[in-house]
Amino acid sequence: MRFCRSPCLSAFLLFALATGSSAATWPRFRGPNGEGIAPDMNLPLSWKGPEDALWKVALPGEGNSSPVLWEDRLFVQSASVNGRDRFLICLRPQTGQLLWTRQWHAQAAAKHRKNTFASNTPATDGQRVYALIWTGEKYLLVACDLDGKTVWEKDLGSYTSQHGAGHSPIVYEGRVFVAKDQDGASTLLAFQAQTGELLWQTPRKPFRACYSTPFILQRPERGAELIVASTAGISGYDPKTGREIWHWEWRFDGMPLRTVASPILARGLIVATSGDGGGSRHAVAIRPGDKGLVPDSHVVWENKRFLPYVPTLLARDEYIFFVNDNGIAGCIRAANGERVWMERLEGGGSFSASPVLVGDRIYAVSEEGEVFVFAASSTFRMLGRGRVGEQVFATPAVADGRLFIRGRQHLFCFANATASTR
Repeated sequence: MRFCRSPCLSAFLLFALATGSSAATWPRFRGPNGEGIAPDMNLPLSWKGPEDALWKVALPGEGNSSPVLWEDRLFVQSASVNGRDRFLICLRPQTGQLLWTRQWHAQAAAKHRKNTFASNTPATDGQRVYALIWTGEKYLLVACDLDGKTVWEKDLGSYTSQHGAGHSPIVYEGRVFVAKDQDGASTLLAFQAQTGELLWQTPRKPFRACYSTPFILQRPERGAELIVASTAGISGYDPKTGREIWHWEWRFDGMPLRTVASPILARGLIVATSGDGGGSRHAVAIRPGDKGLVPDSHVVWENKRFLPYVPTLLARDEYIFFVNDNGIAGCIRAANGERVWMERLEGGGSFSASPVLVGDRIYAVSEEGEVFVFAASSTFRMLGRGRVGEQVFATPAVADGRLFIRGRQHLFCFANATASTR
C-alpha cells in the first residue's frame, strides 16, 4: 500500500426519489439510485499522476468492479487473472486500510477482451453488502455483514454469454433486485435482504445478454416502480410483487442491439441507450406508461448516431451530458434530444467507464486512465485533467470529498490536501 498527499489536491424533477443517502455513501453502481451524481464540491480539478493520490492500494488480481461505500466501509470485487479465484474486498475509505477479504474458488470462461472475471459491482444498505459472484459457470448472490461474515448465499443457476458477466444488484426497501439477463434467458429476481428468501421472479423476453442496472422511479400518487432496460425494451415493475406495470417494446432497424449502459431519468423521461461492437447505436427517450402496458408508453425522441453504447448518460437540469465510447463529450436537451454541443476529449482515446457529476463538474476517465474534468453547462469548458497511470474500465465513485477510481490492478483515492485520513 502506498500513501501520498496531493499538493493540488438538480433542479426539481417531475419524478423525484428521496434516497436519504448522506455524502458518505455511494451504495450501488453509479451511486444513489444509479444517478451518477454527488453533491461534493471539494475535489481536485487537476493532478499530475498516481503519485498525487491521497492513497493507492493494490488489489488482488484484476477487475472492472466499481467501488461502493457506506460511511467507513468501501467494498469492491476482484478476480485472479487466471480466473480461478473471486474476491470481495472491504477497505477503509479514509485510508485504504484493508479490513477483510472473502474468497471463492471458480474457473475461467469465455469473455470479452475488455471484460474481467470480476466486473460486477456490489451494493450495500449499510447493514450488509450484496455481491454477484460469477464462477465461470453460474451466478452466486452472496450477502455478507460489514465484518465479512456470510449471512446468506443463493445459487442463481447457470449463466451464459459470449462476453462474460457484469451485472450489478441493487437494494431498495429491504429487497435485493437482480436483472439476470443472458443469452437465451432473462429473469428479474427479488430477494429478502435480511434472509435471502426469494420473494418473486418475473421472466423477460430474452435476446443476447444485456448488462444495464435497474433504478427506482418514484411518481406522485403511483409509488415506486423498478425500471429495467434490455434489448426487449423498457419496463416498469411493482418492486413488491414483480408485476409488470407497463412495457415499451424496443424495435430496431436491423439486428437487435444490446444494452450495457444503464437507463436514467431526465425531465420525466426514461432515457436508455443500446449498441453493438460494430458501431450501431440506438437511444430512446420514452414517457413511462400510466394506464397499463404497451399503448400508454411512447417515444418522445430517438438518437441513432452519437450517444454512448457502454458509458451511461448523466442528467442535470434541462440537459443530458455524455462521453461516448470514442471519446466525444457532449450535451443534449433532455426534452427533445437536440444537440447543444459536442467536443472531442483530446488524448483520451476510448471510454468504457461512465462519467460522474460532482456538483457542477463532470469527471470522465478513459480506458487509458486519463481523467477529464469539464463543466456541466450549456457550453463546453475544460476545467482540469489528471491521470491514474493504468487502464480504467470501472465507473468512479464519489463520497465524503473523495474521488475513488478503480484501475485494473489498483484502487486510487484522490482528494484535496485538506481531506482527512482518519
